[in-house]
Amino acid sequence: MESLKIDDFTGYKFLSGIKHSPDGKHAAFVVHSMDFDENKYLSNLWVLEVETEKYYQLTAFDSERSFLWLDNDNIIFPDARDSRDKEKLEAGEEFTQYYKININGGEALKYFKIPKLVSSIKKAGEEMFLFTSPYSIGRSDISFLTEEEKKKELKFRKEEKDYEVLEEIPFWSNGGGFTNKKRNRLYSYNEASHDIEEITDESVDVDLFNINEDKSKAVLLLSDFKDKRELTNLIAVYDIKSKKLQIYDYQASEGETENSEGLSHSFADFISDDRVIYSATNMKRYGVNENDKFYILDLNSGKSVCITPDLDAALTNSVGSDCRYGGASLKEINNGYLYYVTTEGHNSYLNRIDAQGKIEKIITGEGSVDGISINKESLLFIGMKTDKLQELYKFTIGTEKQITDMNGWVNSERKLSTPEKLSIETSPGVVIEGWIMKPVDFDENKKYPAILDIHGGPKTVYGTVFYHEMQYWANEGYAVFFCNPRGSDGGGNAFADIRGKYGTIDYDDIMAFTDEVIKRFSFIDKEKVGVTGGSYGGFMTNWIIGHTDRFKAAASQRSISNWISKFCTTDIGYFFVDDQCQGTPWVDQEKLWEQSPLKYADKVKTPTLFIHSEEDYRCWLAEGIQMFTALKYHGVDSRLCMFRGENHELSRSGKPKHRLRRLQEITQWFNKHLK
Repeated sequence: MESLKIDDFTGYKFLSGIKHSPDGKHAAFVVHSMDFDENKYLSNLWVLEVETEKYYQLTAFDSERSFLWLDNDNIIFPDARDSRDKEKLEAGEEFTQYYKININGGEALKYFKIPKLVSSIKKAGEEMFLFTSPYSIGRSDISFLTEEEKKKELKFRKEEKDYEVLEEIPFWSNGGGFTNKKRNRLYSYNEASHDIEEITDESVDVDLFNINEDKSKAVLLLSDFKDKRELTNLIAVYDIKSKKLQIYDYQASEGETENSEGLSHSFADFISDDRVIYSATNMKRYGVNENDKFYILDLNSGKSVCITPDLDAALTNSVGSDCRYGGASLKEINNGYLYYVTTEGHNSYLNRIDAQGKIEKIITGEGSVDGISINKESLLFIGMKTDKLQELYKFTIGTEKQITDMNGWVNSERKLSTPEKLSIETSPGVVIEGWIMKPVDFDENKKYPAILDIHGGPKTVYGTVFYHEMQYWANEGYAVFFCNPRGSDGGGNAFADIRGKYGTIDYDDIMAFTDEVIKRFSFIDKEKVGVTGGSYGGFMTNWIIGHTDRFKAAASQRSISNWISKFCTTDIGYFFVDDQCQGTPWVDQEKLWEQSPLKYADKVKTPTLFIHSEEDYRCWLAEGIQMFTALKYHGVDSRLCMFRGENHELSRSGKPKHRLRRLQEITQWFNKHLK
């Protein structure tokens, strides 16, 4: 077997979007790969015959990132525009061309074209579709204009490209660019007449929508705001036949004591014709990171009741990896149950709940559940198991069976290091989980340098799933260790709550874990230990180097250095900083400054590399620049590598060449200072 190479990730396959056909006999999914020479990702549709477990590639346009089942044999999907159409797009003439393909054979043919950019689409009848599309308040909708009016509007848009006017917050979003007065609006589209009708008002932003089984209603999560977007949102139900939209304000059921007005909803769907199941939190006890609970909304009475008052688990998959691309459903209604994914401990599991709140565990194995599809008794999921990249699995009566072999070559042809678990009591009654990966070809008689890797979030978790960067460093002769300190997900609300405590109990946990790793594993050269991390992990890296000199090198990625500047500049700053740091720049400036790594930059001695992206609006470029400038000012060996055209997701979905350069920069920095 060969050592894992730094660029092996360019040969990995990433799976997303698994979905059964209506009759459950087939399922379609998306397979993503990289074209390194062209510096881009290729995406194509694949089909699985559920009973025979045979699977095959269906499309080859290299740009099919989403799809919709029309019936049992036909799929529609949007295709990338050719160069001529891209020019129209740049001029403001927006549209989405859909193709139709039969899974039993034949070419993909043009099906219909919607004169808007479609962000999500669902079938709502024989010839009817509902879809969402980005909409700009105050900007003319060219699909409703005459040809002469279109020419004038497009000319105006071309002239306006030199300006960006901001009138509300947030005014930009990571990966979405400037969002000022932009909304995701809901429309209907008639396939036969090609008519488009607006459903939501221009000021309303639709977060999510789902359609019931008989296609008579749609449930929406929406936000209607001016000047400042709030953290709460609303549930609405649209009657497709009468075209009426009804908003449901929260009304507690008789006997319910919890004050849940002003909920932040994350999901809603029909569990029966007249009942909606939704997940939400009032954020009152643990703030913006508080775990959701499940509610049932009775459409007849308009009242909701919480059916899981004691539930304390993250209703999502927050197990980190740098080997995913594309999204997939983590919640799905089937036969009167809602199937949903939770993060518990260091794994993500599949569960189901009925309308009375009874919960059953379905999939509880080691690893992560990255996407699900359920049709009657057929359950398929995209998963990552220990040391394995993503594959498609079938679950039957308690048994998991791997169906695809997209990435088997990595395990059969490359040397890998399996994480060894550690449980450490870092404070009385506080036990944290962590792991160490020994260097590949480990020799107990040798001393090795080591890298501490800190996850982002902070409300995410490390587990045993495949991480390319860690496996590569292990192949380069490093011991790699990592943990889930307080602030991490998987341990309930209280464990994840570090509001106002950033850099205190979380720092203590990480340092105690580091102490224990070095104590237990004598093969680690304690004089050659480095530290790295991204996002929250970047904050913690910045914090660590200002509070200890024990690390001989650091690589701070997409970091936070100054909570005061972050408050007013990033896409989540105005609510995240206030909530997590318990203060604002006007009332609690000293409190924010005390929690800012920049305050302690004059004490740093550790050589530090900064990695940042020009379009990272989550942890804006200014955060990295401030810390880099401070270290240079104080004579510390430091370097900043900025990536143009990238955002907060550089390490996970950045352009292939940029992802390679990022890993080269970090590895070379550690090689320089630790070897």
